[in-house]
Amino acid sequence: MFGLFKKDPVKKLEKQYSQLMEEAMHIQRSGDLKAYAAKIVEAEEIAKQIEQLIIKKDN
Repeated sequence: MFGLFKKDPVKKLEKQYSQLMEEAMHIQRSGDLKAYAAKIVEAEEIAKQIEQLIIKKDN
């Protein structure tokens, strides 16, 4: 009952991941490959967090 109004942390992280990947795409198109690589690393960390939450939720 009280979980009804609780936001899903996975959805929040997926949105953040999507935004980071879009930013990375724009950075790549501008030609700054070092900044692109940094954004991709940041996005991969978010993906790992999503994966851990999904595994935790399934158990």
